[in-house]
Amino acid sequence: MQPPRFDDQEAADRVATPGVSVGLVWTAFGGEVQFVEATSVVGNGELHLTGQLGDVIKESAQIALTWVRARVADLKLAAAEETDLLQGKDIHIHFPAGAVPKDGPSAGVTLVTALVSLFSQKNVRADTAMTGEMTLRGLVLPVGGVKDKVLAAHRYGIKRVILPERNLKDLVEVPADVLSSLEILVAKRMEDVLEHAFDGGCPWRQHQHSKL
Repeated sequence: MQPPRFDDQEAADRVATPGVSVGLVWTAFGGEVQFVEATSVVGNGELHLTGQLGDVIKESAQIALTWVRARVADLKLAAAEETDLLQGKDIHIHFPAGAVPKDGPSAGVTLVTALVSLFSQKNVRADTAMTGEMTLRGLVLPVGGVKDKVLAAHRYGIKRVILPERNLKDLVEVPADVLSSLEILVAKRMEDVLEHAFDGGCPWRQHQHSKL
């Protein structure tokens, strides 16, 4: 029996709280929509990961957390006197669908987006999914399986897909009717991803606007 497919209402329900983002991954079964959930608990600054993950994806989570911690002030993610996001806290990141093994670097941008959502307490857009590897400096690198990932987004009712700029060439493999139903958003840097992922743009830009 085929498992039920997600629909846009399910995505809306899943990202109804801060700390959840929608990624696109490639598995042995093809492209899949993958939710990433981040939460903070009282602790000692440790990172906990669950969801049957390989080493590469664990490294991506470390890179994501380091990038966010290095930009606390830039991203307006904490009060001025708080210099360390993890002071007295642990971060737990979970990839649901634990029965499916997950690995690879393409969840990098999704991990950062979930963390920024958690710390800014702003929800990610439910109609938007993303894929991309990220460097420690915040550059977004191309990933594999773009055709299958875009088809998965379309199948699950996603309307907007954030892709690394260097993956645009891979869209020639995607059927025209699928592409015409999606808004493809391009990212060169992590800031581009965040600008696309939140209503009204990056949470820190919203913060700046609210001062005017």
